[in-house]
Formats: sequence, structure tokens, C-alpha cells
Amino acid sequence: MERTKATDVRKNWSMVCDNVVRRRPEFIRRVRDELLLISKDDVLHMLDSYEYCARVFDEKDGTVTLSLDNIDIAENAESLDAAKAKMAASILEYAEEYYENYSAYSNSPNRKMHIPYVLKALVMNDTTMIERAIVCQNGKN
Repeated sequence: MERTKATDVRKNWSMVCDNVVRRRPEFIRRVRDELLLISKDDVLHMLDSYEYCARVFDEKDGTVTLSLDNIDIAENAESLDAAKAKMAASILEYAEEYYENYSAYSNSPNRKMHIPYVLKALVMNDTTMIERAIVCQNGKN
């Protein structure tokens, strides 16, 4: 498969963007670097299998705690719905922090595997969408 040269992409930027959104992703070569330009919809589809799996713990005080399996985030609230809303906001906040510190976080052994979850949250960029993507399972107290 042939890679498009970065100079050709620069010359035809609008056409390349249109093709990426409407036809297919574009592989781009710039000297030694290779890039992939892909649409937001394709990224969401690609990351669809990455779920925000959370364990649900019913606390003695009547509150609910959610603990995310793949990222160390936990939230407690008065109800499951409230805990999911807080969890979604925390996921997006973590994703934004990760992105701001990408070179450090993506090279950290305990955070490197978070990349797909971070990208999914950043592409969604909507706590309601993220909340709907949280899959809850019963935990054990």
C-alpha cells in the first residue's frame, strides 16, 4: 500500500480531508514519520469495543460507589444514576489531563494501556455519551 507524501497532503488539504471523512482513512508519510488521518466517526467505531466497565458497590450508608476497572477512578453518590454522572465527568477530566501530559502518561507503564479509553472520551467530548458508555457490574463489598 502506498503512503501519501506530506507535501501532497499540504497541497491538497481540503480534498484530503473530504476523502478522509467520506471515503477512507489516509496514510501519510513525512520523511521518517508515518501518520494516519482518520475521521472522528471511524475512531469511535474503532474504539467501540473498549467499554468503561465499572463495579457497583452498595454502601452501608445507602450510597452507591462505582469503581472503574481499566482506570483507577472511583465515584460515590446517592444513587447509581448520580454515580454514573460523576464517573462520566471524572473520565472526561482524566482524559483531558492525560492529553495535556500525553508524553509522560503514554510512556508510563501503568497508564499506557489507558490510551484507547482516553481517546474514546476525548472524541466523544460529552459526559452524557460517556455516561451511556459505562457498563455496570455488581461488585462485592
